[in-house]
Amino acid sequence: MQSPLRSANGSDGPGTILSLVLAVVVGLAILLSQTVFIVPAGNVAVVTTLGKVTGVPRNPGANIKAPLVQNTSLFDVRTQVKPEQFSTLTKDLQVIQATATVKYAMKPAEAGRIYETIATDDQQIYPRVIQPSLLKALKSVFSQYELVTIATEWNSISELVQEKVAEELRKFDYVTVQGLDLTGLQIAEEYRAAIEQKQIAEQQLLRAQTEVLIAEQEAKRYQTLNSSLDDQVLYKLFLDKWDGQTSVVPALPGAAGVSGSSVIVNGRR
Repeated sequence: MQSPLRSANGSDGPGTILSLVLAVVVGLAILLSQTVFIVPAGNVAVVTTLGKVTGVPRNPGANIKAPLVQNTSLFDVRTQVKPEQFSTLTKDLQVIQATATVKYAMKPAEAGRIYETIATDDQQIYPRVIQPSLLKALKSVFSQYELVTIATEWNSISELVQEKVAEELRKFDYVTVQGLDLTGLQIAEEYRAAIEQKQIAEQQLLRAQTEVLIAEQEAKRYQTLNSSLDDQVLYKLFLDKWDGQTSVVPALPGAAGVSGSSVIVNGRR
């Protein structure tokens, strides 16, 4: 008589083996998913081992990490564009409002240091790194100029702000500033009218200076021309223009026996 235990084991043998194989396959798949990770284009990955940054940032593509003990954090290293609305005081204590649009990119090689010191993902970089330096630079530059100067030299001041922001960020060396645009300047209406009047006056002054310069150049030209003319030159100019019909022509300068009176041509005076 066959034992019940033996019968049960014999009937479940193939199923047990299949279950074991499936368990091994699933385990390997899980292990593989924990070992291989993909870094998208335009990103780098910081690998941490039990919370500590390990090695250099990983480049885009397939990468390997130790399962269970290592984790990854992605950082976007593409150019970011962030508009920042701000208000600040000018040198003459006037309030201005505008928008500063900064273009920046995180340095890929600095991803590990950024993770260790200031941000665990790229969304934290702007508020913790860019924004404080940008606002500091804006206040520093605009406080040096009066409102009228700011309104009339807006482009030049934008370049100064960009240089100041880049200077501030170089202290940390986390990111590079690729550009900065200032737009949407808002000032009080009464100051806007004063600025327009100043621009009109400057244009009128420039026009007057230009007219004076032109007049001086014309005077010098005529003075040079007059100093180069003598009787022989004038006589040559007359002959070049003479049509052969004029009855009286000037006497040849310096001719012997000629007192400077006109020469009669064809017997007519």
